[in-house]
Amino acid sequence: MTLPPPPFGSAGEHLLQQQLGTADRAARFYDQQVRPCLTPEMRDFIGRQAMVFLATADSHGECDASFRAGPPGFVHVIDDHTLAYPEFRGNGVLASAGNMTENPHLGMLFVDFTHHHVGLHVNGTARLYTDTGLRSLHPGLPTDVAPGRSPEMWVHLSVEEAYIHCSKHIPHLEPAPRSTSHDASRPKDTDYFTGPRDGAGQAQRAQSALQRPR
Repeated sequence: MTLPPPPFGSAGEHLLQQQLGTADRAARFYDQQVRPCLTPEMRDFIGRQAMVFLATADSHGECDASFRAGPPGFVHVIDDHTLAYPEFRGNGVLASAGNMTENPHLGMLFVDFTHHHVGLHVNGTARLYTDTGLRSLHPGLPTDVAPGRSPEMWVHLSVEEAYIHCSKHIPHLEPAPRSTSHDASRPKDTDYFTGPRDGAGQAQRAQSALQRPR
């Protein structure tokens, strides 16, 4: 007798569950924790979050992870099956949105590091809309998501599954005020990992290397 496939999860994870003997434990997780839509508690949780991690892949399956942040509730819950969040002007690369044009599958991970220390996975199918286009479908979208900034586009997610991320190893972080003044010691974003590209910068790095103890 062939059993029907589990309602959630990929073929790959089910195969590994069988090989490692975790199928029964996984089945309990699917049954007790995974939902095909957002529960009222999930909706409330999302409405309190000020950041989310994104997982996308292009048509070849090459992955990218990214991060979005905004005022609490910047990810707007439209209904039990639908989320939307704004994309603002950035570096112009559009890596995540570009992946969605090739492969609409989007994974979102919300993590509360400060209060309940729990996470929420939301997976589904994404579609890009202009601000005007999405508002014509959902007039209730917030109009001032980030003061002084206008969305270049919106990401609309049709939710397919949502489930908890175990709180066991989520660290506790204390919110700190963000400085409004310029910190001269803080390098520019472009210098954090690549460093200065001019001759003076190269000479400085060479001199530092010579002064390091051997």
